[in-house]
Order: sequence, then C-alpha cells, then structure tokens
Amino acid sequence: MGTEDVIENRADHDLGGGLFAADCRARLAFEVIANRWDSVVVYVLGECGPMRPRSLLDRIGGLSPKVLNESLRRLEYNGLVERRRYAEAPPRVDYTLTEAGTALLDPIRALGAWAAVHGDAVLASQELHGDKVI
Repeated sequence: MGTEDVIENRADHDLGGGLFAADCRARLAFEVIANRWDSVVVYVLGECGPMRPRSLLDRIGGLSPKVLNESLRRLEYNGLVERRRYAEAPPRVDYTLTEAGTALLDPIRALGAWAAVHGDAVLASQELHGDKVI
C-alpha cells in the first residue's frame, strides 16, 4: 500500500491511538521528519543512492560533521537508513535508505512542492511578525 492509498482512504485506516491522540502514527511521522536536516539527508540518499558521510557533507551545504552524524544516528534509530560497515583498511562506512526511508521520499517531495508554492507567503508573514514567536 502506497502513501497515496493511505491518504485517499484515511477514514478506513487506524492511524494508531486515534487521529488526534498524542500517540497517533501521524504525529510519529511528523516527529520523524521534524528535524531540520533529517529530511534533507533522506532526500539526498534517495537521489544519489548509498553514500559515505564525507560525500553527504559535500552534497549538503551548511551541514557540520557533528550535525550530520547526529542526523544519521537518528535516522538509523528510526529505521530510515541503514549503516553499512566494510572490513577494509582504513575502515569504510556508508549509508543507504531502508524501505521505510525510500517510502518517505514522496511525502518529502510533496512538502517541497508546497514550499515552492507557499514559501514566499510564509517568509513574508514571518518578516511581518518579526520576533513575535508564540
């Protein structure tokens, strides 16, 4: 079942704990992609295939090695990426998307399309309100 099927038939699916419950699956999904860099790392791995950490850093601007490492560990913990170690000298590690990580690419692309359409309005509203964050 694809993401589209869940969206189209959401009334027929239990999202876990009820749609508005604190522990529903939809909230879990937002937690998984809420981190600033996690969705970017997933997207790059989806576009480029398995990559070593240095290659990810080269591909993603503004990301420090420490933050990348934290993101990769969080994504591995959530079952979205797999860390593969190779018995070589020097040691080599790369990361690849799992089935769940690959399935997250369409929602990430949909959020990107939303941002392309509505991003300017969001930025204008933020500028209008200044530092008045609630």
